[in-house]
Amino acid sequence: MTTSNDDSIRPFRIDIPQSELDDLHERLDRTRWPDELPGAGWDYGVPLGHLRELVRYWRHEYDWRAAEAGLNAWPQFTTTIDGATIHFAHLRSPEPDATPLIVTHGWPGSVVEFAAVAGPLTDPRAHGGDPADAFHLVMPSIPGFGLSGPTKERGWEFQRVAAAFGELMARLGYERYGTQGGDWGAAIARELGRIHRDRVIGVHLNLLPGAAAPEEPGAEVLDALSPAERERTHASWERNKVWIRERQGYADIQATRPQTLAYGLTDSPVGQLAWIAEKFHEWTDRRERPEGAVDRDHLLTNVMLYWLTRTAGSSARIYYERAHAAYWGMPPEPSDAPTALAVFPMDNFIPLRHIGERTNTFVRWTEFDRGGHFPAMEVPDLLVGDVRAFFRSLAGRRQV
Repeated sequence: MTTSNDDSIRPFRIDIPQSELDDLHERLDRTRWPDELPGAGWDYGVPLGHLRELVRYWRHEYDWRAAEAGLNAWPQFTTTIDGATIHFAHLRSPEPDATPLIVTHGWPGSVVEFAAVAGPLTDPRAHGGDPADAFHLVMPSIPGFGLSGPTKERGWEFQRVAAAFGELMARLGYERYGTQGGDWGAAIARELGRIHRDRVIGVHLNLLPGAAAPEEPGAEVLDALSPAERERTHASWERNKVWIRERQGYADIQATRPQTLAYGLTDSPVGQLAWIAEKFHEWTDRRERPEGAVDRDHLLTNVMLYWLTRTAGSSARIYYERAHAAYWGMPPEPSDAPTALAVFPMDNFIPLRHIGERTNTFVRWTEFDRGGHFPAMEVPDLLVGDVRAFFRSLAGRRQV
């Protein structure tokens, strides 16, 4: 991958050498499997039987070349910003008056997340929608992640990423645009709206950083709330307690020792798969699909972008950089950008509007009855509909 220091935008195409795929297959064939306690289920992590079956499918049925061709159907590019190579897909809508929109993934995701929403967003006419709801899509890989990695220096936390993505949109000639994101993409999308208020027409999020109940609510807090918000605050705290007790370990490791973790995940494809597959199991809405809310081919393509680029460690570093930044532990800087939040019930946290409103300017808040942390993969119809409705409601949303 080219890493020149100019501001040119270079066409990019994924072309993985066969030797890389052969090496992967050899490693999968030589996996050393651990033991497992009888009847443990998911209590201790990914069950042995679940992972063995996923690895069998990966080795013998999954088709990387088909996935590679699918990704290459998107026009892709790289450019160098602030010393880092930024990979992105850029899908121009056939509708000339489409709204520019930058959509950002999180961890452990990638641009693969957007396979089911890219078509409806860029070409609603072809998907039974209103052509007035069309978007020109920019879908970057976060520096350090997949095809934008690895990064070569310290300091790539989400604020620096947002500044780089603002420069990316300027290089593409978009003077006015919207932002969308979940997970780390939510923090980046929100920050873009905050620092480029003159350019960002609206911010659509499917996760709200820092809006869950941070501690057990006291009477002085609850008494000021409506009965419904009081009940929601209790539920948010209960879910947060489970997160802290049972699910936060991965983030603590990535925020403190990402390099140590990187050795195992970069050397073992099964280790890399387990580290990511656990999150796609725990963070998704499996109530109607207990076998898995995300198609396993899409899951494996996502894992491949980490494995083939050796970015397990550099993608984890965003946690370290955030935890060691000067702003760590402080509330988010206020943003007056028009903001929409799409709340999916099985996401990791229950956001509280009375907390979110302290630092955000909400013009839309929608709660859905299905979906989890990866709505673009789980419930793409709901996410697309909410994004369309939000930007349709904003005055002056077109590019200037």
